[in-house]
Amino acid sequence: MWVPPAEAARAEVSKLTYYGLYALQHRGQESAGIAVSDGSRIVVFKDMGLVAQVFDESVLNTLRGHLAVGHCRYSTTGSPTWENAQPTFRSNDHGGLALTHNGNLINTPELAARLNARDLTATSDTEVLTALLSSHGGGPLAAAREILPITRGAYSLVFMDEGVLYAARDPEGIRPLVLGRWEDSGWAVASETAALDIVGARFVREIEPGELVAIDGDGVRSERFAEARPKGCLFEYVYLARPDTTIAGTVVQASRVEVGRRLAREHPVEADMVIPTPESGTPAAIGYAEASGIPYGQGLVKNSYVGRTFIQPSQTIRQLGIRLKLNPLREAIAGKRLVVVDDSIVRGNTQRQVVALLRDAGAAEVHVRISSPPVSWPCFYGIDFATRAELIAGRLDVEGIRASIGADSLGFVSLDELIDATRIPKERLCRACFDGVYPIPVGEAARGKYLLEPVR
Repeated sequence: MWVPPAEAARAEVSKLTYYGLYALQHRGQESAGIAVSDGSRIVVFKDMGLVAQVFDESVLNTLRGHLAVGHCRYSTTGSPTWENAQPTFRSNDHGGLALTHNGNLINTPELAARLNARDLTATSDTEVLTALLSSHGGGPLAAAREILPITRGAYSLVFMDEGVLYAARDPEGIRPLVLGRWEDSGWAVASETAALDIVGARFVREIEPGELVAIDGDGVRSERFAEARPKGCLFEYVYLARPDTTIAGTVVQASRVEVGRRLAREHPVEADMVIPTPESGTPAAIGYAEASGIPYGQGLVKNSYVGRTFIQPSQTIRQLGIRLKLNPLREAIAGKRLVVVDDSIVRGNTQRQVVALLRDAGAAEVHVRISSPPVSWPCFYGIDFATRAELIAGRLDVEGIRASIGADSLGFVSLDELIDATRIPKERLCRACFDGVYPIPVGEAARGKYLLEPVR
């Protein structure tokens, strides 16, 4: 975010950035960081952990300035280590550059080949971009004009030098990025509109696919570095985005409720109660109950202080995390025929344990309904399921998945119904994890998350 230097003391940009990150904590839980500039010097503070674990009042009070970028990381290239935490920072004779990145590049090795190996101090695609953008003698804007057109993959970038805030989005616009403004003064860029709401900024517009913007005392300057080829990620509407976020004019909560209605029509069942797997399954469960006429109820209690199991970095932690996260309400579900609605099945661990929990608590029947199609293909654009072997739908059909998770029945919403519920034209969405059609050819992108790391 950027505010006029005269407003820096009153605006407290580090604290506004902190609250913005808090609103986006669901997008990454491995590490968090903030970089602040006072116009002459950039200071970066980052560490492993959640936003509230990394920052406190005393730390934020040391981050003074009128310009800041922040990030909470969910790793898709490079290990979850301090070195790979963001913002990444570089300083040379031309000045400093702090950069944050949401997405995943698919030509990282080719970009890294433009650098000397000693130029890289971390093993993420973000580190490669930072090194390239900071090494250009003409400054960040000239560097971006040269580097972004040859950068392939999903990237929503927010970066800064000592005096200017920059933002850029890949030509496909796979990951969201929005521009906001405070009524009195100042600008903000964020991954989701919900973050703008939290810090009191008014949504202005989306950063367009293939657009590069610069923000300083002269306002917002925009230019195109590539023709727009919109392919927004469909999984944002299913799981990644907050329900109170708006993407491409669609309120995510409304879309998820509508998917639940369509799911009920496609996969009806006789049951006594509809319950969500909280909280990601809640909107679709509301829609399912509404369309089916089956009462909606609460059958599982979620511990809000446990992170999202899907994006934890290891299988063991995912499995332990599910037990910590959910507990059944035995009195509510004993003897009941249940419809359990969840947003997706990726590896199958959550649903398998949920079904077991409900049966142990006395459920008579457990019918699982999923508000997305089977996730059958890996993602190379910023979601951490990069091999088909990880995906239960990559090796089993629907009946095989049902048997694996132990449900009495299983139904997935169809891809066409999901797309219709978003109100976004099919050709403007990336659906690769569902249909295997990749909008950006992945080539050797399957070289893996640790492609820049030494062979172990």
